[in-house]
Amino acid sequence: MKWVIGCWVLIGIVVGWYWFKKKSKIEKRSGVPRGNLGWPFVGETLDFIACGYTSRPVSFMDKRKSLYGKVFKTHILGTPIIVSTDPDVNKVILHNHGNTFIPAYPKSITELFGKNSILQINGNLHKRVHALIAGFLRSPQHKARITKDIENSVKNSLATWKDMHQIYVQDETKKITFEVLVKALMSVGPGEDLNFLKREFEEFIKGLICLPIKLPGTRLYKSLKAKERMLKMVEKIVEERKIARKNTDEKGPIIDALDVLLRDGSDSNDTERLPLDFISGNIIEMMVPGEETMPTAMTLAVKFLSDCPVALENLMEENMELKKRKTDSCDDYGWTDYMSLQFTQNVISETLRMANIINGVWRKALKDVEIKGYSIPQGWCVLASFISVHMDENNYENPNQFDPWRWEKIGAAVNNNCLTPFGGGQRLCPGLELSRLELSIFLHHLVTSYRWVAQQDDIVHFPTVKMKRKLPIRVTSISTSD
Repeated sequence: MKWVIGCWVLIGIVVGWYWFKKKSKIEKRSGVPRGNLGWPFVGETLDFIACGYTSRPVSFMDKRKSLYGKVFKTHILGTPIIVSTDPDVNKVILHNHGNTFIPAYPKSITELFGKNSILQINGNLHKRVHALIAGFLRSPQHKARITKDIENSVKNSLATWKDMHQIYVQDETKKITFEVLVKALMSVGPGEDLNFLKREFEEFIKGLICLPIKLPGTRLYKSLKAKERMLKMVEKIVEERKIARKNTDEKGPIIDALDVLLRDGSDSNDTERLPLDFISGNIIEMMVPGEETMPTAMTLAVKFLSDCPVALENLMEENMELKKRKTDSCDDYGWTDYMSLQFTQNVISETLRMANIINGVWRKALKDVEIKGYSIPQGWCVLASFISVHMDENNYENPNQFDPWRWEKIGAAVNNNCLTPFGGGQRLCPGLELSRLELSIFLHHLVTSYRWVAQQDDIVHFPTVKMKRKLPIRVTSISTSD
């Protein structure tokens, strides 16, 4: 027994000495931001996670910002990291990509998405794929088609609500967004294939933030197996589409993202075409907004509006006016109709600011970098914290208050460096306009169809943002309540 105790004491001394030397080496680096690396190996991870389960997840950042300034060092999730809560520093990090910073994600994410993930690729290949998808999503033909697809999905889903005793908004919105996105990606509509993809993707996405252990029975192992099953289906669809294109006119209309990726390089030799396994893997990756980010944004919009009756009334008046105009003119809705609803756009901007579904981005410095007098050593990870900027009272008055009217003073949110829910720079989300459109259509048809009462529910911020009880509500049709 004494021998065992002695061994543990010796191990403790060695670990303590190693950690002390490591901390000393890091802290001697000239210009490295002040901060605390915490306990050996664990660092400050426990405090970081604990704050994620409170109503103020930004408190981890705020506490250290008050002690060390807007840029500081810490040690979380097994990594010494420099955290920036400064919008100007974040802008430099986001816009100096490729030569200075590269993506750095937890191992579970890199394992799930693979080395050819659009999250991890850099340079010309990333620019090429990003430009292809962004161009497709911005095309007038796609905008007209996707507007109709979103409308149909929203209307069909909302029509079922009137017969439901209680609606769990977080679950119901996933049915809308996943269906719309999968159709835009590879033209798979309602049916067995869509149900299979949704079921497997739900299993896959659970492994995004988990221990990076691939043993049978572990969370990561189960998620990787779900991806394998999805890949078989997606690869089959990709192969069938490739064969079909050979037998038809390759210059025909583009119907989805898969068409865009398959057609790229068709005027050149085969070596310049995107590999089929690359296309299949990234099609799956692009399903993430349909299962996670968009349903969460819709759910939180309902939550914030439920807690702010004045904003809900203003939103309803604006959208009822549009509905009346369209009914009187017998015209169809278009992309611009929804996007021109100014107060609705303000509600969306405020929802995105407070939701912080993507609370920051992780990057790794390829060389020593200095920004505003702060040094980021080569090899260090840096976290550009969006949530800290969004919830900073120096950037937004009463930041914890849902206030859509603030955007009337701030102006165009898309050009605001203090609002970055879609990232920035070369990796700015190509679907940002589509996301706003989908939120606009959902809110329009919701507030012009129903009134609702939401039950008390809390937001959980770790490992991902979600409602603790999936936001239960009871709805009443406006036609029957008036």
